[in-house]
Amino acid sequence: MFVIIDFCLIPLGVGVSVSKYVAECQKIFKEANLNYSMHAYGTNVEGEWDEVFAAVKKCHEVIHQMGAPRISSTVRIGTRTDRQQYMEDKIASVKQKLNI
Repeated sequence: MFVIIDFCLIPLGVGVSVSKYVAECQKIFKEANLNYSMHAYGTNVEGEWDEVFAAVKKCHEVIHQMGAPRISSTVRIGTRTDRQQYMEDKIASVKQKLNI
């Protein structure tokens, strides 16, 4: 099943800056050959369900290995059965309505 997720991982107990942990997750998504797009408070990821969630699991494993004793993540999940829709399609639809 094709899925688009909005993923936000927050390592706890590592100080205020978390950018090095975010960077590791970005590398994981890239290595998994997933389409992803980072934004200010998370990352959108699209692909087949098992591949996307295997990458999310790997993010948790790697961040723990980096020394984070605790991680809190949020995931919003979107799937469709009527047609396949990509992140770009969703953005293009809104831009069209805004005449951008």
